[in-house]
Amino acid sequence: MQPSSSPSLSYRDAGVDIDAGDALVQRIKPFARRTLRPEVLAGIGGFGALCALPHKYREPVLVAGTDGVGTKLKLAFAYDRHDTIGIDLVAMSVNDILVQGAEPLFFLDYFACGKLEVEVGARIVAGIAEGCALAGCALIGGETAEMPGMYPQGEYDLAGFAVGVVERAQIIDGRAIVAGDVLLGLASSGAHSNGYSLIRRILAEGKIDVQADFHGQPLIEALMAPTRIYVKPLLALMQALPVKGMAHITGGGITGNLPRILPEGRLARVALDAWPRPALFHWLQQAGNVSAEEMLRVFNCGIGMIVVVAAADADRAAALLGEQGETVYRLGSIIAGDGSPRVIYEGAA
Repeated sequence: MQPSSSPSLSYRDAGVDIDAGDALVQRIKPFARRTLRPEVLAGIGGFGALCALPHKYREPVLVAGTDGVGTKLKLAFAYDRHDTIGIDLVAMSVNDILVQGAEPLFFLDYFACGKLEVEVGARIVAGIAEGCALAGCALIGGETAEMPGMYPQGEYDLAGFAVGVVERAQIIDGRAIVAGDVLLGLASSGAHSNGYSLIRRILAEGKIDVQADFHGQPLIEALMAPTRIYVKPLLALMQALPVKGMAHITGGGITGNLPRILPEGRLARVALDAWPRPALFHWLQQAGNVSAEEMLRVFNCGIGMIVVVAAADADRAAALLGEQGETVYRLGSIIAGDGSPRVIYEGAA
């Protein structure tokens, strides 16, 4: 081949800034460092991260979960809300593995964009590190991918996964749940990271001003409140008394998530007047003309986690969770039934 007479091309000419990627790595190292656990042997910077199992486990079982943030990201892009979206990312995975009794050990993220903006990336990863600190797990690595042409200007995608550990004999799988057990609901911090496609449709169709006052704060603040991380309070509860089951109330709401932990022949009876419906959910239902049934299938409606305990332990469990800073409601109980598990709602919200 004859040598080309055209100017030499670089990766930067193609839209990928290696220097920006290196700068972001340096910016996020302090964030990751403050999340480290004693078991972490090698974290950010290598081709892989190393983490030993805690010595306190005699027969450890690893539990893994992965998730993203969904279309809540669209609001983050539109309103420059990048600081807490990382908390959402961590919460969705650590809350999931928690329900099987797992203590989260570490978290890794995947951050993909069309053009890397170091300041935005640093804000996102700072939020991820904050989520890891709240969950007691280490941010030990991740991947930043700059891919020109893959994403519109100013947009990105986030995904991540958590790995935790549980003693084999203490795995929580719901098989111990029997009629008479009590359902305790832990308050959510908002819509968490589910239902945002419907939320965005409501905002668009109503031409809603998200900066307008909503109970003393801009509406966008209520919509972007980060997902609550329940790890530390529930790990403490599991140390204190037997927990029979836990359900993370994500996409599908109480209707779809609570039956996932129930054995065959068990029904969950939930009193709709057992907890006050937060103002955000009343507003969403009215602004979008959403049916009560659909609300319970899409949103958490104010309950982010449900815990199943024996009736004899219910008062103590509620008190312990309250001492850990959780707002707890006695939602109902488990009853006997035929066939597949499901939720039976009683009363009015």
